[in-house]
Amino acid sequence: MTIHVDVFGIVPAPQGSKKHVGHGRMVEASKRVKPWREAVRQAALDLNEPVIETACSVSMVFRFPRPKNHFKANGELKDTAPGWLTVKRNDLDKLCRSTLDGLSHTVKQGRSLLADDCLVVAIAAEKRYCIGQEQPGACITVIPINY
Repeated sequence: MTIHVDVFGIVPAPQGSKKHVGHGRMVEASKRVKPWREAVRQAALDLNEPVIETACSVSMVFRFPRPKNHFKANGELKDTAPGWLTVKRNDLDKLCRSTLDGLSHTVKQGRSLLADDCLVVAIAAEKRYCIGQEQPGACITVIPINY
């Protein structure tokens, strides 16, 4: 069984640092993380798949919108525009963390696709700019591993 989760229309957000807000409380420094995790969770739940409670592999392709300076005045992509996203604050490992939390981190929120993200034993991931008319988001594939 292979499960494909497509998240469209939202820019992926990396799980960044936390900041101390007093009285021993820590919150996410980025306001984009919570909406991203919720979008991933909802896209996964919309599939109505049973909760995965066994080892699994996960592959993720993160898509980001191109900045305006990648385009010519006529709207065509410049020859010098990069294909891969290599800007700061979008570390691939942190994107994976926030996405896996969206697939599994739902004790207070109810059901999830993964019983726990510790079940993930293999990860393949890439980040790139949107191609053509693609929307920002992610394509996530989860494959349970049965030995």
